[in-house]
Amino acid sequence: MTLGTAGGPRWWTGSNSGKRAGIATAVVVGDAVYLVDAGSGVGNQLMKAGFSVGNLRGIFLTHLHSDHCIDLASLAIFGLFTLRPDQEPIRIIGPGDRGALPPASPRAVTPPKPLFPDQPTPGTKALFEHLMRAYGTDLNDRVIDALRPSPLDRFTASDIELPPGTGYDPNSNPTPPGMLPFEIYRDELVTVTATLVEHPPVAPAFAFRFDTAEGSVTISGDTAPCENLVRLARGTDLLLHEAIDFEWVSRTYGSVGTEEAQASMDHHRRSHTSPLDAIGLADKAGAARLALHHLVPGTTPKSVWLSHAEKFTGEFLVPDDLDVISFSAITGNAADDAPYTEVEMASTP
Repeated sequence: MTLGTAGGPRWWTGSNSGKRAGIATAVVVGDAVYLVDAGSGVGNQLMKAGFSVGNLRGIFLTHLHSDHCIDLASLAIFGLFTLRPDQEPIRIIGPGDRGALPPASPRAVTPPKPLFPDQPTPGTKALFEHLMRAYGTDLNDRVIDALRPSPLDRFTASDIELPPGTGYDPNSNPTPPGMLPFEIYRDELVTVTATLVEHPPVAPAFAFRFDTAEGSVTISGDTAPCENLVRLARGTDLLLHEAIDFEWVSRTYGSVGTEEAQASMDHHRRSHTSPLDAIGLADKAGAARLALHHLVPGTTPKSVWLSHAEKFTGEFLVPDDLDVISFSAITGNAADDAPYTEVEMASTP
């Protein structure tokens, strides 16, 4: 289910504003919900979809840009009121510490100074701890006075460990070519695999694939066209891929004439995917269905995205928020092919 389909660290204004919440996707298997990313408004979107934090088994963060994790704190804190007493701790799984600052934009006259130089690139585990510390006054009031459980007991945050030998380096090799997908989570309902994708300067940035008894869904995260993503999505029943309107990028930043505007254009062009490129990647992967999401801008008319539909060989979708999309296997489609054998699948350390 597409809880939120807009990308970008902003509230989109103007025509069509308010129609798309921040990026968040619920992979629903029976009564269990696996959340991918926690964009703005995700808690309300869960509620509108008929779910609560009590339905969550895991929260999977593709990367730590704010538009993908801005409401992680609200899920953990407001969620304390909807968790079942017997519920197992909810896993929060995402990128680890980058380990090094990205290089400054070549357009910078003077390299900017980093914020919080003592810990400038915290990973998922540290991010969650920092968020809970920031709300310490609220949480201690509720734990001590109202006898609420601690979110540190009800949520378990961990960093994704890369398999050895990938050659990954946050600056020189953030998306190792030929990388095999590797397992990051498994229970009786799903197996979740991941790969590194290309979203500079973010590193690590992941795409995720969920394989179930009924079918599979692959979620690209934010990425430029990337062969690692194609490998992960091979034969998938549903590929949810980000898309950006590059004409909007040119209109918005092209005439501003500042170095900041040019740097923003640089980032969008090297870090994101056009609808046509997403279609090419989905065809190459043999995906049965392609749905565009993480739409930038979140106010682009739906007709702009749908104008590319006939170029995809499978089923092409541009979902609204709260749309339900099947990822059941389609008989006779390339999606029936097994994505990987156990020999081909990389494993975590």
